Amino acid sequence: MAERQKLSEAEVRARLPEIPGWELVEGTLQKTFRFASFVQAFGFMSSVALVAEAMNHHPDWTNVYNRVTFALNTHDVGGISALDFTLAKRIEELAG
Repeated sequence: MAERQKLSEAEVRARLPEIPGWELVEGTLQKTFRFASFVQAFGFMSSVALVAEAMNHHPDWTNVYNRVTFALNTHDVGGISALDFTLAKRIEELAG
């Protein structure tokens, strides 16, 4: 599946404008989202979990109080793939 092929660093950098606010950090696509409360952050995580499960593509993430930080990559290809960009776009939609 082409969506699960590892992208070169140049390809990743060329696609970063598709997902404003996301950065390439240590071989992952990273972004932190902030919310008004822990409950809102946790609700956001629950929504992302449902999308990730449907995509069979699960993010690395952390949650500290009102912040959720994502570090996306495709583990089975050893880097970033188009699937990570798709998930990042879905996360952006959910963050609204």
